[in-house]
Amino acid sequence: MASAPVLEHHVSLLPYNTFGIDAKARLFARFRTVDELRALLALPEVQQAEKLVLGGGSNLLFTQDFDGVVLKNEVTGLEIIAQDETQDTALVRAGAGESWHGLVQYALSQNLSGIENLSLIPGTVGAAPLQNIGAYGAELKDTFDHLEAVEISSGQLRTFTHEQCGFGYRESVFKGPLRNQYIVTGVVLQLRRKHQLNVSYGAISTTLADMGIEADPTPHDVSEAVIQIRRSKLPDPAQIGNAGSFFKNPEISQAKYDELKAQYADIPGYPVPGGVKVPAAWLIEQCGWKGRRFGSHGVHDRQALVLVNHGGAQGGAIRDLAHDIIASVREKFGVELHPEVNIL
Repeated sequence: MASAPVLEHHVSLLPYNTFGIDAKARLFARFRTVDELRALLALPEVQQAEKLVLGGGSNLLFTQDFDGVVLKNEVTGLEIIAQDETQDTALVRAGAGESWHGLVQYALSQNLSGIENLSLIPGTVGAAPLQNIGAYGAELKDTFDHLEAVEISSGQLRTFTHEQCGFGYRESVFKGPLRNQYIVTGVVLQLRRKHQLNVSYGAISTTLADMGIEADPTPHDVSEAVIQIRRSKLPDPAQIGNAGSFFKNPEISQAKYDELKAQYADIPGYPVPGGVKVPAAWLIEQCGWKGRRFGSHGVHDRQALVLVNHGGAQGGAIRDLAHDIIASVREKFGVELHPEVNIL
């Protein structure tokens, strides 16, 4: 039987967001099982309130107190639920409250590959499919099988297949038509025992070479290389408040890219269906933002995509800085940047 849910009042969210913003939640509760979540959703106070599901808090910027209920997802569990000997694959189920990197480490411990390029991405498993997390040439959708989620209005547990999730670049149906309608409780990935490693993206191959691994890297080797790269570029939220990449990399038409290339010969670009993806960090850096500090907040000195809280910053000031960056990139290049971080 589910334990009676505990609703706390006026709880500081400072420990629960990597930006280190001291916003407060009017109501706050944790859930560890589907039954506990259902019990919470049945409470009149919860039914009537705006709801925010919180995992690792690594993709949020609070600009004010939250006048609703924050539901902290703490559903755990990591297990292999099925194996296909002929295909050399395994289905791994993870509770939505598990850390994403913890799932990567579990997969590696089971000699399973497919998510090693996604090592050290902050946040929880439940948040991963919502925005189809990606890094170093891999995306969640590449290994995704299905997820389980509770419908907020009815408490019903539903399964969503790969196709039903409508994955796109940092997008899913849960950020669009089904936004705020479901709470993810578990995610199932199909991982491989016969490894097909992707070392072509970014600095992975050169980092492996620096590690003394020239041929036949293991999934663990690729994971270690990605971890080294991320640590060299991205600040640790435990040391300085941030939410990783604040902006998505914009996708522009081939014609627009050719126009920019004629003006800026060194502009990088990567072909994608329907056009070219341009690194937002390059655009921001060209506008002179990299490393700029405005008292308690600013732009990271090693990675222009990352906005930082040096200590005591207000969320509204960081939001305003993001808007200023967007405006300057629009003015200089005619390219629109969009935040990857959810601004509340």
